[in-house]
Amino acid sequence: MTRIIAGRAGSLVLDVPDAGTRPTSDRVRESLFGALESADALRGAAVLDLYAGSGALGLEALSRGAASADLVEKSQRAATVAQRNATRVAKAVGTAAVRVHRSSADAFLRTARESFDLVFLDPPYDVSEAELSSTLALLVTVLSPGADVVIERAARSPQPTLPDGLVAGRSKRYGDTALWWAAIAD
Repeated sequence: MTRIIAGRAGSLVLDVPDAGTRPTSDRVRESLFGALESADALRGAAVLDLYAGSGALGLEALSRGAASADLVEKSQRAATVAQRNATRVAKAVGTAAVRVHRSSADAFLRTARESFDLVFLDPPYDVSEAELSSTLALLVTVLSPGADVVIERAARSPQPTLPDGLVAGRSKRYGDTALWWAAIAD
């Protein structure tokens, strides 16, 4: 069962696509969002959740004080689930500042007009390192000054290759999952 862990929509159960996604575990999300809250990276943030699946990461951020969340998901089935979850969370939070985009990550980034303060990337494990690097290069163009980026991959994956404009931060492993943090270069 996937749920919103804390905030104004805390304990709300989220639907999960029946195939093709791997939701971030509660344990990983709890640790991730604890770190983001202690860094004051959520309050008022414009959040982008690429490869959103159910939308759990972006919606958790919205529940905990982000100003907006854009969820990007290529799969029609998963985008439909993310939209259903987004509607429920927006109602619980009292805002309509959540949008679901049925698009590939790269196509969305090529046409985005907004800038984002916090970005989550949780691509399918079969996305190659070269594809991920290409997406990260496109991402740099839509980041706000001081933006944070969190990349989730299999623990066996190498550290992502960051493009010019992003600098590596910390990393953390949780069983089969690894998180890599990056920030916009000053």
